Amino acid sequence: MRPKRMDTPAPALPFAPAAPWLAPMAGFSDLAFRMLCRENGCAAAVTEMVSAKGLFFGSPGTSRLLDTCPEDAPLVAQIFGAEPDYAARAVFWLAGRGFRHFDFNAGCPVPKVAKSGAGAALLDDPDRLVAVARAMVLAASEARPGEKPLVGVKLRLGVKPPHMVCLDVGPRLAEAGVSWLTLHPRFASQGYSGRSDWSATAALVLAVDIPVMASGDLWTAQDAAACLEHTGAAGVMFARGALADPAIFARLRGLLEGRPLPPPTGPDMAALIRRHAALVRATDHSPRGLLKMRTAVPRYLKGLAGSRALRARMCGCRSWEDVELAAREAERLTAAEPHDPSDRKD
Repeated sequence: MRPKRMDTPAPALPFAPAAPWLAPMAGFSDLAFRMLCRENGCAAAVTEMVSAKGLFFGSPGTSRLLDTCPEDAPLVAQIFGAEPDYAARAVFWLAGRGFRHFDFNAGCPVPKVAKSGAGAALLDDPDRLVAVARAMVLAASEARPGEKPLVGVKLRLGVKPPHMVCLDVGPRLAEAGVSWLTLHPRFASQGYSGRSDWSATAALVLAVDIPVMASGDLWTAQDAAACLEHTGAAGVMFARGALADPAIFARLRGLLEGRPLPPPTGPDMAALIRRHAALVRATDHSPRGLLKMRTAVPRYLKGLAGSRALRARMCGCRSWEDVELAAREAERLTAAEPHDPSDRKD
C-alpha cells in the first residue's frame, strides 16, 4: 500500500448508530491504524489534527499526517487554527489534493494549542469560532463546485464550568452551514479527568437540527450503545476504545444488530498484531513505524491474562522479528482479565 492523494469520488459521510467513526488522535490515527480500523468495521475516519498555518509554513511532519490512499475512505481532514483566512486557505489547499470533507477542532485542551487562541480556547471567543466555521463552509463549496463537501466542528462543553458554551454556539454553527458537530462532553479545564457528561450531548442533540456525533468514555461497544440510547446522537466516534481493540467498531455493529461478538482471544489479538504490523510496514518505512508498534502491542494484550511480562518486553522491542515473537506468544494467551476502569484515560 502506497500513501497517495485521493483522486476518486468520495463516499458520503455516514451518520448512523451502526456506522461508528474513528476519532482523530495525535500520534495514533495515522494511515496504518485507520486502515486497520476500517478492516474491523470503522465506517469513517478523521485525520490527525493539522495546523491550518502549518500547511503554508512548511511545518515538519504536516504532509505525513495527511498520508492517505483510495481505500482510506470516507475520510475527513481535521484542521485547527484561530484565523478564518488561514482556515479557508487550508480547505482550498486540502481540496486541491483530493480531500472532500473537513473538520475544525474547537475542542483540543492541550496548552500549546489553546495558548495560540486555537482549539478549546475558541469556546471563549464564540464569534471568532463561528467566523472560522463560516469561512470553511464557503471555501469548501467554492473549492468543490457541484459536489457536496461537508464541514464539521469538534467541540467541548466550554473552557471552564459551569457555562456550557456548546449549547449556545452549536445552533450558531448550524446556521453558519456546518453539517455536523462532534461533542466531547467535558470542559477543557478537565482535560480527560472525571466523567463525560452524556446529558450535555443529549441537550446539544435537541438544540441543533444537524447530526451530533458523541464522543468521550466510549471504552467498549456496550458503552457506545448506552451512550446512543442516552443521548439520541446520530452516531459515535471511538478514540481510546479503538486503541485497545480496533474491532470495537464491529462489536458495536454486532451489538446493535443483536449478534454480540465474543471477547477477543489471544489468537484474535495475535492476528491483529500481525495485520497492524503489515500495514505499518507498508505505509511508513521510517523508524517511527516500529516505535508505534511498541505502544500498540501492549494495548492489544492488556485484556489477556498472563500478558504483563510480554507487554513490558514489547516496550523495548528492537525489530520486526520481536513483534512477530510477541504475536506468537499472544496466541497462547486466551483467558480474558477483568477490565480495570482505573486504567482508563480517554
